[in-house]
Order: sequence, then C-alpha cells, then structure tokens
Amino acid sequence: MNYELFIAQRIAFSKEKDTVISRPIIKIALVGVALGFTVMIIAIAIVTGFKKEIRDKVIGFGSHIQISNFDENNSYETNPVNRNQPFLTILKNDVDIKHVQVFATKAGIIKAKDEIEGVVAKGIGSDFDWNYFSTRLIEGKIFLINDSIRSNDVIISGNLSRKLNLHAGDDMIMHFIQQPPRARKFHITGIYETGLEEFDNLYIFCDIAQIQKLNDWSPEQVGGFEISINDFLRLDEVSEKIYNISGSDLNARTIRDIYPQIFDWLGLQNINAIIIITLMIVVSGMNMISALLIIILERIKLIGTLKAMGCISFSIRKIFIYLAAYLIGRGMLWGNLVGITFIFIQKQFGIFHLDQQSYYLSYVPVNFSLTHLLLLNAGSLIVCVLMMILPTMVITRISPLTAIRYS
Repeated sequence: MNYELFIAQRIAFSKEKDTVISRPIIKIALVGVALGFTVMIIAIAIVTGFKKEIRDKVIGFGSHIQISNFDENNSYETNPVNRNQPFLTILKNDVDIKHVQVFATKAGIIKAKDEIEGVVAKGIGSDFDWNYFSTRLIEGKIFLINDSIRSNDVIISGNLSRKLNLHAGDDMIMHFIQQPPRARKFHITGIYETGLEEFDNLYIFCDIAQIQKLNDWSPEQVGGFEISINDFLRLDEVSEKIYNISGSDLNARTIRDIYPQIFDWLGLQNINAIIIITLMIVVSGMNMISALLIIILERIKLIGTLKAMGCISFSIRKIFIYLAAYLIGRGMLWGNLVGITFIFIQKQFGIFHLDQQSYYLSYVPVNFSLTHLLLLNAGSLIVCVLMMILPTMVITRISPLTAIRYS
C-alpha cells in the first residue's frame, strides 16, 4: 500500500478545524492556477488560430507550391511553360497532392472614370479550385471558365471596388503596358474580400486565355502550376520531391519562399505564446509554493509524529508533493473547462472582434488542438510539481521533538 498517497488524500479531503488558515489560502492558490491555465489555453488557441487563418489566406492566393520557369525574373511577366508536362500525371496520383491547377499573371492598370489603379491580372483555367474564394465573396458570384471559349468575366476585391466605385455587374477597362499597348474590357461578376490588403489591392482573377492572348502564347503555354497539398507540416518535404521530378528548366517554390516576410512574421507569434505560458507557469507555481508552505506549517505536528514513528524525510516530502499535485490538478481542471468553453463560444459566435485593417481579421481567431491541449497539460503539471520539491525541503529541517513540542 502506498501510505504516502493515502495520507495525502486524507489531508486533501480533511475538514479539520486546524486547517482554518490554509483552506482560504489553498482556494486562492487554486483560483490562481485555474486563471493561469485558462490564459495559457486561450493564448495557444489564439496564436495558433491567428497563424492558421493568415496562412490559409495567403495559400488561398497562391496554393502551397508553385512551379514556374527557372529564371531570375521575379516580376509578374514570367516566361511560359508547356502545360502538358510528363510529371503532372505523377503529381495527380501522389497521396500528398490535393490539387494541381495552371495559372499566369500579367500586370496592368484599371481605369474607371477619374480613378486608376495598378493591379495584377491572375489568369486561371477551368481546373481552378474556387473553394477558398467562393466563401469570401461579398457581392455577385464566381465565373465559370470554358477552355474552348475565352471569357471576359473577372472578380475583383472589395478594396478595389470601393476605390474605383465598381460593383458586380459593371464593366471595366484594363490597360496593359506592352509593345504595342493593349486594353481589355472585362465584366465584373463578383467581389471578394479576404482582409489581406496587400493581396486584395493587387489581384483580380480572369480567364487564363486572356493572358495567353495578350502575351501571344499558344493555348498550351501557361505561366506555371499551383499545387495544393494535404499536410502543411510536410510542405518542405513535398516541395523537394516535386522539385526533383519537375525537370532542370523548372523551379518549385513553397509559399514560404514566395512570401518569406509574412511567414517570418507569423513565426514571431510563437515567441509571444512562449512568454505568456512561461509567465503563467511561474505565477501558478509561486502561488502553489506559498500554499504548500502554509500547509506544511499547519501540519508540523503530523510531520513530527511521522518522523517519530520512523518515517524518513523523503517519504514525508512525497506526501506533500502528492498533495500539491492533487491541488494543481484541480486548478488545471477548472482552467481547462473555462479555457475550452471560451474557445468553443468564440469559434461558434465570434464574440470578440478585431480591426481588420490592422490585424487582417475581423474577429479573434481560435484553433482547438487536442495535441496542443494534452502537451500543455502534461508539461505544466510536470513543471509545477517539480517546483513543489523546493518548499518540501523544509521538512528535512524539522526534528520530531521540536515539532511535537511546537504543536
């Protein structure tokens, strides 16, 4: 029988009068642990949710991996590649690949009455995945592409529509600076809004046949391929595999390589979460250290009696470590309940809002991950219990005779 655990349970559930001092202190410590753990859960949920939302927005514009001509041209006027590549069959049968689509880009200027705006026309084909943008439409509808008929339909962003006073159903003229200069009349079928101003102010989406015609390309020539994968965590691994099979004249770049500044900024958010978690664990641990010291002082008589009966200091210290683990576990349980409740309420109703112009999101994003929750619980419990070893060292200095006389 583990008598240390038995005694710890008796102390934990004791309602003796000699605990009148420690009981309110314990309650305060439990509240501190619960609040600290609630803050940790919410911090992790918000940071991971924020990163996921921004990452999904960027990927919505450019997929996970892009294959294009291997040249030093970083502008939107790329050299064409043949759309009938032999490796495409391999990619479409790969379990890591979710979707493959063609694209091409060309810079131009939209003129609407007295307003002009520089944009990039992104040409897409009939294989384009509309799932992301169909959920971001604020006006109108998406357009369908027929590979045999060139379409004049486009969708533009809400930012551009407000700047140029354009709406779904309107026509617009876009000028392309080339030799000779050309202009195209487009029909706006829909208006999207993602909240990423850097992209919303830049891109309109049109039929890839328009870009091919403007660049004097054949129907078999495209700007490149966009590839969506099933697992973002395997992005570098899949990208390297694609790079190796795509040929020496083509380059495969991940979305992180294309927009390093955005992903570097998202990576910095991890530091904020680490700082918050560290501070909350330290505060919770200090609260429990104070409470445990008071419990030990109130149990000096018990400590003296156990030592007089032959118990070694290590066994007595285990009693109070078990007790501390139980109390920390109770605080963490309440912290879990409050934190998880907040996550599901915010995820369902979006009660807390943000300034979209500053944060790229109109609401506070949260992401519930069972793995993160289990790791946070296990790590916090271990660290806090290890911190409890320090106050139990007081027990080694208590002599049986002094303890019994003191009581």
